[in-house]
Formats: sequence, C-alpha cells, structure tokens
Amino acid sequence: MTKSPLINALSASAYIIIGVVTMIFVTQPLKNKPDTLFAPIIFLSLLTLSVAVMAFLFFYQPVMLFIDGKKKEAVNLFVKTVGIFAAFTILALILFYFRVI
Repeated sequence: MTKSPLINALSASAYIIIGVVTMIFVTQPLKNKPDTLFAPIIFLSLLTLSVAVMAFLFFYQPVMLFIDGKKKEAVNLFVKTVGIFAAFTILALILFYFRVI
C-alpha cells in the first residue's frame, strides 16, 4: 500500500463498504430461500479474503519499513493507520446511533 495512513484507512473503509453493498445486492433475491451447504462455504471464503485484504492494507508497508530497519517509522505508520480507521469506525457508530445513516 502507501506510506499514507489516511489512504490506507480510507482503502480499508472503501473495501468494507464495497463488500457490504455487494453482499446486500447479491443476497437480496435469496431472502426467502433456505440456506444450503454453500452459505457457510461462501461466508468462510469471504472472511478469508477480507482478512488477507486487511492484512495487506494495514501490515504490508509497515513490515517493509521494519525490514528496511525503519522500526520507528513502521510502528508510527501502523498506529496512525489503525487510529484513523478507528476514528472512521467511531464516526460511523455515532452516525448510526443518531440514525443519520
């Protein structure tokens, strides 16, 4: 990813939004149908994909910096990225609580 914690956090948020919107549209026609064996398989596959994408967005650049010997910069980038993502999450929770979204 980038060395910008804001872009990394925005990318993670965008990935989540795209994933949720996609799941809503894909599952809409299936609401009145019973689950099959494929439901848990798809769920676990999506979970695995999401973990891999989030690991890339949050850890790739800090690990590269760490390997290059820039330990302080690596930790700083990771903490800032998580902090900004946490702020986005808290903002979403506040907006949801007050029924803005």
